[in-house]
Amino acid sequence: MSTPVMPLLPRPVPRATVRLQLHRGFTFDDARALLDDFATLGISHVYTSPITTAQPGSTHGYDVVDPTRVNPELGGESSLGQLVDALHARGMGLIVDIVPNHMGVGGAHNAWWLDVLECGPDSAYAGFFDIDWQPANPALRDRVLAPFLGEPYADALAGARLQLAYEPAAARLDITYYDHRFPVALSDYATLLGTGDADATARAVADLFAALGTIRSVHARRECADAARDALRNFAATDAGAAHIAQVLQALNAQPDQLDALMTRQHWRLAHWRTANDEVNWRRFFDISSLAGLRIERADVFEATHALLFRLYRQGWIDGVRIDHVDGLADPAAYCRQLRRRLQAEHTARPADRRGSRSWIVVEKILAHDEAMRTDWDIDGTSGYDFMNEVGALLHDAQGEDALTQGWLEWTGAPACEAAFRATALPARGQILREHFAAELDAATTALHAVAQQQRETHDVTWHGIRRALTEVVVHFPVYRTYANAHGRDAQDTAIVRTAIEHARTCLRRVDQPVLRWLDAWLGGQPAGQNKLRQHALRRCQQLSSPVAAKAVEDTACYRYGRLLSRNEVGADPGQFALSAAAFHRAMQARAGTWPHALLATATHDHKRGEDVRARLAVLSEQAAHWLATAHQWRADHAAWVRHLPGGPAPSPATQWMLYQTLVGVWPAGLDWRNTDAVRALAERVARWQEKAQREAKLRTDWFAPDAGYEAACREFVFTLLTGEAAPAFLPSLSAFVQGIAPAAAVNGLTQALLRVTAPGVPDLYQGTDFWDTSLVDPDNRQPVDYAARHRALHALNVHAGHSLAALLTHWADGRIKQAMLARALTLRAARPAVFETGGYQPLAVSGSGAAHVLAFAREHEDRAVVVIVPLHVSALLGHATTPAFPTGAWRDTTVCLPAALCQTALHSVFDGQTLHSPRLALGQVLAHLPVALLHT
Repeated sequence: MSTPVMPLLPRPVPRATVRLQLHRGFTFDDARALLDDFATLGISHVYTSPITTAQPGSTHGYDVVDPTRVNPELGGESSLGQLVDALHARGMGLIVDIVPNHMGVGGAHNAWWLDVLECGPDSAYAGFFDIDWQPANPALRDRVLAPFLGEPYADALAGARLQLAYEPAAARLDITYYDHRFPVALSDYATLLGTGDADATARAVADLFAALGTIRSVHARRECADAARDALRNFAATDAGAAHIAQVLQALNAQPDQLDALMTRQHWRLAHWRTANDEVNWRRFFDISSLAGLRIERADVFEATHALLFRLYRQGWIDGVRIDHVDGLADPAAYCRQLRRRLQAEHTARPADRRGSRSWIVVEKILAHDEAMRTDWDIDGTSGYDFMNEVGALLHDAQGEDALTQGWLEWTGAPACEAAFRATALPARGQILREHFAAELDAATTALHAVAQQQRETHDVTWHGIRRALTEVVVHFPVYRTYANAHGRDAQDTAIVRTAIEHARTCLRRVDQPVLRWLDAWLGGQPAGQNKLRQHALRRCQQLSSPVAAKAVEDTACYRYGRLLSRNEVGADPGQFALSAAAFHRAMQARAGTWPHALLATATHDHKRGEDVRARLAVLSEQAAHWLATAHQWRADHAAWVRHLPGGPAPSPATQWMLYQTLVGVWPAGLDWRNTDAVRALAERVARWQEKAQREAKLRTDWFAPDAGYEAACREFVFTLLTGEAAPAFLPSLSAFVQGIAPAAAVNGLTQALLRVTAPGVPDLYQGTDFWDTSLVDPDNRQPVDYAARHRALHALNVHAGHSLAALLTHWADGRIKQAMLARALTLRAARPAVFETGGYQPLAVSGSGAAHVLAFAREHEDRAVVVIVPLHVSALLGHATTPAFPTGAWRDTTVCLPAALCQTALHSVFDGQTLHSPRLALGQVLAHLPVALLHT
């Protein structure tokens, strides 16, 4: 099949993107080989994970170690250029993920970080990282905590796993620990090189390093240091020099006390990785000590870390960016506006055929329930978690909420309460703040206490009083963070802070409550102006609340609360069970008016469950009684295999409940339960997911102190069900249950995919999800994609022909129907760009007995229009159907009323070739062949 002809001019915004996870096993060349298929599918832009140099072997690219170079593991800049040329030849473009918040540290590959470790506060890069060089802990004054040991420091030293070594390429002395390198300060080189049998040459090199201590000019000292290194490099290249250095190393490494004394003089303090949460004196990405926060608000850091991006944009190689973890930045709004200005400044230098309009910028932003995205950041919108939440909630039947809530509470023995998820999230927030961010909480408290000491009115406000009050405010924060700056805060932020303070008040002793008034002022209630201490304290608090929320909600509470796992997703509120069609319409109308170019996602590299896993689990909201009865039967059947350990049953009741849901969600619809190899592979995937889920929940086991006995018992339970004693009875029961809900789940999957392609915004296809997506949380959702199968299916399909896709329903479980629907819809999007890019969103009225099961809308621009009709909560309508097709008569008298402008216009079906002329569309006709409809004038 020939590739459709695409326009060769750049588009104002992407028409549709495909997200690709790049790594050394899937490079620029691998992506280039797929471009014809992506073009055929209707994709306009490839959207990649970060392309800058990451830690060797990185599978995701967010641990950047050199933002100035294209990652050589991906093929380097030459291979990137070939990909760009191939994209441009097809009228396509490139969007890249960027990581302004942090860099990968530890290991041996981040030159900026190694320079900081070597030179301390005098490093040219000391201000690049968000380091507190004067913390309260005197052991860390002018030093960086290096929490990279996998064991206590004393054990590593005694076991000779800490060794002094010479790095020839850099002419550098390091303390090594496995693959980690900790550079020795240059002030120690003279002593080290002058020991042993040092000859005149060795002493001369040592003298060069000794002289550095007398030089005060930073520039001159750097030049002299480079000269001393060159001398050392030349010396080490001689036989005598190599022998002397080896002698020095051997002698020191044989004396742990002297090695320890050397390390106490360095600009770093080695420690076990568990110490980081309590003592780290630099900002991390969340609680990950291998990712160090950058001070991107500094002009020199901004320019240094973005130089490659600006050059590639200027060359016309990239057309836009997705900004990772924007809430980690000191001032996200200022950063986004600065990035827009800089890209615009480079815009006129782009090749004439790549100028188009301005660059496209979206941000990774998690919006809380009812939180509005700020409109003054000069961006095109978010990266799509908000849409994923909206469409996901739409698929859930509100009528099943009470039964599932009660079922969860009874199963786990949890007390009934009005806001069950909030009751789960609040203690999780407290635990995360105390156990994972104690050091960051102390730093924020210290910054606020310094502010208090500036003012006569707060002279007697104590450090501990501030800490107690701040703890409760952060625990009760309703969103990730505020965006107040030196000029104060807006009404939205004021409402957020006041809500947190009022909830915090109920948890504080009366003696501490007066501190809340000052926190209100310091958190933007009173402009900080030019007061640097006030600005610093505000930033510390804002950069504390965001990671606490992420770790407590996404990575803890969502693994503890299991009412229905399809609502436990990044960007979603598990406490919000469902969204009505009317509410969805309102959200899409607002999106069309405010964020018409934001990204639309239903699957990402960070999702907890694949889009079609969630779509299938949503069916349980329609069949709550059936699900609860089945789950209880399974529980009774499997009671004998639940082990009883001192800490309680293994698996715990909550874990068992979530396991059954997970098995229902991921069981492939076409899998024969007698296929032992496939079932065993599935069991391994589920067991890995379960281990991660339980460690994230932090109840019976966790990442810091895994309970090996409990984890082994839970793993054994999974394999008992799927491959062991319980399997002969359980597998056919599980398969039968899945087969019963699979057609309705497939309808949900098609509905979700079609809404993503037709709603206001830019649809994104996460790699491989043009077929059914039954993945789980990473690393499961980053597994290799079978692109060969997708290629065969795509090229067996006539994307542009008018014939019906209904024949594919016969084999719907193989995923080809989903791919075909996406291809046809994206082809229409390419043919009607104005309708989708700038057209309005008009809800269409539905009447008849099935009206509650339909969502319909029109997208119109001038004389062009598109009508979208999707079914909702269709279990009852499908009855006992074995395919996602509605039986004759299922829709009875249900009709969609067209707007006046379309009443006299013929509408052509994209999926089945029908032509319709009536002002009222009968669903029995429109959905006679396929469960979703896309019509156009």
